[in-house]
Amino acid sequence: MSKPIYGRILLKLSGEILAGEKGFGVDPKIAKSLASEIKSAKNLGVDIGIVIGGGNIIRGELAEIQGMDRVSADYLGMLATIINAITLQDALEKESCETRTLSALSISQLAEPYIRRRAIRHLDKGRVIILAGGTGNPYFSTDTAAVLRATEIEANAVIKGTKVDGVYNKDPMIYENAKRFDSINYKTVIAEDLKIMDMTAVAMARENKLPIVIFDVNNRGNLVKILCGEKIGTSVVE
Repeated sequence: MSKPIYGRILLKLSGEILAGEKGFGVDPKIAKSLASEIKSAKNLGVDIGIVIGGGNIIRGELAEIQGMDRVSADYLGMLATIINAITLQDALEKESCETRTLSALSISQLAEPYIRRRAIRHLDKGRVIILAGGTGNPYFSTDTAAVLRATEIEANAVIKGTKVDGVYNKDPMIYENAKRFDSINYKTVIAEDLKIMDMTAVAMARENKLPIVIFDVNNRGNLVKILCGEKIGTSVVE
């Protein structure tokens, strides 16, 4: 097996992936499939931190549009990420993959508090860590949380698993002539407002020279291929 090109990664997953075809809630079969992919990546010897969204349960900005106070809605979104984190932890442990969930919100019955040194210690001991609760503050997305945590745990890259196979110049679901980028720089992403992550996350990644790889997580084996250096999806670099 090829030697991985990254020693430590932050895997960002959208909550919608856990919903599967239902579009809402959690599909245990999807959780099991994701856990299998993550374990295969872990078997390469890569340290893995995970941030997962909560959009399959609630999205703060959408709840605000529907009339809820934005701060309250964002906290509900953070709770949703904890639900997804515990779901994924359960699936990983059933794959015999030792896992710890650390939360930016205090919820001691389910998760450890997020402390940077503790997170790094778990990684050093060979555990997968799931970093839940976003940043612990409203108005920040899980994309921003992912880049922030990646810099804190000294990850070599953010690997973002989505439902599409990379970054396009326009929506490939609408436009047949949409062009996919193999590689793109942060400046172009910001200038053209490409919706790969929110702009706060992209700006933070650029400032810290943190590569981002966008790929289709539903295609089995893609994560391992990326870690072994294959050109899968779209790379966002300086």
